[in-house]
Amino acid sequence: MKDFASSGDLAVQAQLDRLSALSLPQGRIGLEVIHEILARLNHPERNLPPVFHVAGTNGKGSTCAYLRAILEAEGLTVHVATKPHLVHYNERIRVAGSLISDAQLAALLEEVLELSADLGPSFFEVTTAATLLAFARIPADACVIEVGLGGRFDATNVMVRPAACGIASLGVDHEAFLLTPEDGAPTDPMVRIAFEKVGIRRAGSPMVTQNYRPEMEALIADLCAATGAPLFMRGHAWSAEVSDSGIAYRDAAGELSLPLPQMPGRHQGDNAALAVAMLRHQDWVSVSSQAMAQGIRAAHWPARMQKLAHGPLTDLVPGATFLLDGGHNPDAALAMARFLETSAAKPVHAIVGMLSAKDARTTLRTIAPHLASLTAIPIHGSEHHPLEDLAAMARDAGVAQVGTADSLEQAITRIGQTDGTILITGSLYLAGQVLKANDEIPN
Repeated sequence: MKDFASSGDLAVQAQLDRLSALSLPQGRIGLEVIHEILARLNHPERNLPPVFHVAGTNGKGSTCAYLRAILEAEGLTVHVATKPHLVHYNERIRVAGSLISDAQLAALLEEVLELSADLGPSFFEVTTAATLLAFARIPADACVIEVGLGGRFDATNVMVRPAACGIASLGVDHEAFLLTPEDGAPTDPMVRIAFEKVGIRRAGSPMVTQNYRPEMEALIADLCAATGAPLFMRGHAWSAEVSDSGIAYRDAAGELSLPLPQMPGRHQGDNAALAVAMLRHQDWVSVSSQAMAQGIRAAHWPARMQKLAHGPLTDLVPGATFLLDGGHNPDAALAMARFLETSAAKPVHAIVGMLSAKDARTTLRTIAPHLASLTAIPIHGSEHHPLEDLAAMARDAGVAQVGTADSLEQAITRIGQTDGTILITGSLYLAGQVLKANDEIPN
């Protein structure tokens, strides 16, 4: 698992090296270790500002970005925990509005690693504990916390009573972890995904969701009712119509006319609406409709149909529009295809690298009708699909011009001058390499 980063700070690098030796312990799945670590830290999870906890397959990171932007537009100070990082590990932890400093990060990781060594903790348990420790020690008005993997057994699933929990769009991903057969768990893959995600529910905490297949919605409703978590599901307790003119939002408290996000793609309107619904169905933090509109316009989330700025990579083909998207599963590919069909400058030339564990065939089949060409590239430092395999899948999917390249620069140069779109996609790890190469480090 390549989930680590290098650092120019020697103290941070020393702790990252220790983290890189940790993994998910074989045969152990559960929350016992993270609870024991937090107990040894005097329970920072019990001393947090109001928490907004967000799960989902796609859109949870963007939903967190809207929550943060809206809360900050209200004048509030916000802690944010998101995953993964793209370039520097610090991106995962935003403390009171700013990325955590190297000095803070090194000290927190060392503290948690030292006191938990005898427990055999995972990478995720250590980093989650360090994050919650920072959030408990430094004052803020609210916390926005993104689930890492699934929900039920994710290390963040230790909140006592969040202000609100949310579930973004759902699809099949991380099958090896989330679809492992288990007594008492649903066997239908999509219902099982819903079962895992709704595992973050808490008694007394509003659970706010998008709409899903009827059998998924029925399971979510049953589990929330059994737990005592008030459920506010899209299409039932609230609605949002996303059009070219804006977002028409409605719930029991009234109607809002909200602007479209600056982030491209119709699905971003859905993510923004979920953030609004989470805020309107809780009573811990007061947020005005003006702040909601301002935050939706201001929100930014890197590597999600991101238009790249002038830089060393984009200047190789100055006439092109460069789009970067870390989408790596079939549902993300559908959102990408909708955007390419309706909003991208034509022709569209794709540069694609994908991790070997991802469903490349379905992704390529979904976006292929919108591509003039596709160039397969490696993801350096990660186990990725062989280039010739990606190229063969693209040909089978009907892409007219298909090739391979050894690097981003080579792939871009081979496309040549165009006034269309160059789409770089397939992996968040690849996206991080693109941002670094183009001097667009997330901040």
